[in-house]
Amino acid sequence: MTAIITDPLKRQLTQTIFNEVTAQTARYYIGIGRSEAWDSAETVPTPIDNPRSIRNARASMQSIKTAGDVTFTIPRYNWSSGAIYNGYDDNLTEIPATNQYYVLTEDNQVYIVLQGGKDANGNSTASTVKPTGTSVKPFKTADGYVWKFLFALSATRASKFLSANFVPVEKILDSAGGAGLSSLEAQQASVQDAASAGQIIGVNVTAGGSGYTSPPTVTIDGDGKAAAATATVSGGAVVKIELDSSADSAITMGHGYNFASVSITGGGGAGAVARAIIGPDSGMGADCRNELKATSLMFNTKPAGTETGDFVVGNDFRQIVLMRNPRKGTVDSDFTAATGRVLKFLQVTSNTDAANFTVDTEITGGSTGAKAYVDDIDSDKVYYHQSEETGFKPFQEGEAISGGGNSANLVAVGVDADSDAFTRDDVLNTSGEILYIENRAPVVRASNQTEDIKIVVTL
Repeated sequence: MTAIITDPLKRQLTQTIFNEVTAQTARYYIGIGRSEAWDSAETVPTPIDNPRSIRNARASMQSIKTAGDVTFTIPRYNWSSGAIYNGYDDNLTEIPATNQYYVLTEDNQVYIVLQGGKDANGNSTASTVKPTGTSVKPFKTADGYVWKFLFALSATRASKFLSANFVPVEKILDSAGGAGLSSLEAQQASVQDAASAGQIIGVNVTAGGSGYTSPPTVTIDGDGKAAAATATVSGGAVVKIELDSSADSAITMGHGYNFASVSITGGGGAGAVARAIIGPDSGMGADCRNELKATSLMFNTKPAGTETGDFVVGNDFRQIVLMRNPRKGTVDSDFTAATGRVLKFLQVTSNTDAANFTVDTEITGGSTGAKAYVDDIDSDKVYYHQSEETGFKPFQEGEAISGGGNSANLVAVGVDADSDAFTRDDVLNTSGEILYIENRAPVVRASNQTEDIKIVVTL
């Protein structure tokens, strides 16, 4: 038995997560962690989806910050003169790796190709005229390409979400020019409102036939109306079929088609076969997430400096996680703050002794033999984490700790309310769901530094 998960299901699942984030019915955070080296060569390993990897990511996590900025996203393909782009095709299962059917221009405008350029022999030709303009109607450029404008990115969305590899996409929910929309949102809303359901976007020749001495008649049959196309013959075969020019647009796409077929008759030949390419159910541009196959979400956060003490500086991180619904570290309740520390800390008897330790030092308990990596120092607190390499043996109140040629004494029994040598900080590292893990080369953080962390989750 064979089966597939369809794009509508992928979009439904992606939309569910998007709604949770934007409606704040669940709390999503981006976390950073793992200060120790991957190995002597810092070879970044590929993350593995199993309970052990998730557990190890929890153990070394340093800090988290809300991931409230989220968008649907698609791969980025910049328009380039001389490149060949194919027209939109309802037979595609994914965005093709080459000859893509949409582009982002240098003006941060996104256009979709309805019809690629072809020469008299039906061969694809390069795009040499950059698409411009924001008309709701398709338009044809001098190189034979037919384009449709979909949307333009605002400076704010570009700053948050545009990256070297991805472009944010969205549907404007309050269309029809509703109050409160920005100029670019109103512009996209106009494109959405002008979309016509059931249009024929193009005709694909699957067999050229033979013996044609003149262009045959092309008829598009189906439950819609008004689409019209013309065939081109070369060497006795049908080499291309293009939609006719329209009085009010670039091509005659018709409307109302749910099903369509193409018949080719006359012209003195036989054997030519073609299929109709039907646009999205709600119309091209009604929801650009559909025609651009947006089944990925991008989360964005920008930790700046110490984030009022919650983020470590002067150390590095190598791992990024996406966490859902973490809990507080010291009381049994939801963690809801914008930022938080996930590390535990040991309290020592002398601030000076604590300050002598350096980050990434491995410390050892004099009585217990417990080991850990130092992540940060704050006054008399030594923030640390343990791993499979150090083991997870607990430290003991009152014992001495040493590492890197320095030592300090932990506060004695009875100084705090429990018998544990450690104290949890803001976030309980065993709480929440880890939805995403990304391993990276080391990133060193400084107090005057802002990281732009983007996570892309694809279904």
